[in-house]
Amino acid sequence: MILASQSPRRIELMREAGFDARVIPADIDETALPGEGPFALVERLARAKAGTVATEHAEAGEPVVAADTIVALDGELLGKPADEDDARRMLQALSGKTHQVATGVCIARGELVESFVDITDVTFFKLTDAEIDEYVATGEPMDKAGAYGIQGQFGRMLVEKIDGDFYNVVGLPIAKVVRRLKG
Repeated sequence: MILASQSPRRIELMREAGFDARVIPADIDETALPGEGPFALVERLARAKAGTVATEHAEAGEPVVAADTIVALDGELLGKPADEDDARRMLQALSGKTHQVATGVCIARGELVESFVDITDVTFFKLTDAEIDEYVATGEPMDKAGAYGIQGQFGRMLVEKIDGDFYNVVGLPIAKVVRRLKG
């Protein structure tokens, strides 16, 4: 099988689930289309990644798994922070609020293509400026959508509660992916 992602978290989740996937990231334009909502965006991107990698690299019958994860607060996409100030801005916006983490997943095997979106609600504790500064200083938020990683040593301390799949927030709803691969 092929994992069309270079995300260390997705690679680890697939390996922990017993898959020895070839890692071949897709190079696609990830710009949202005019009027495209966040959930439609992640599904479209996952489908585009799977399709590109399947066409260029998959052997006959070899499944390709692709995913894309976004963080959305009140309909606004929060991508990876550009710098520390951007990370602070995102964390201040998330402080004390519930936001959505959505992962679009696509599994392509030959002519069979299946995609879905998994959505998890994540609620942050109310954060002080000092807590935000301390977290940003760790460097942990710098390569993560929404400027945090729930699985991180420090990021997990920001989250008051989640409603949905924890692994979706990490970047791949692995149980749902495995069930669809077996099906």
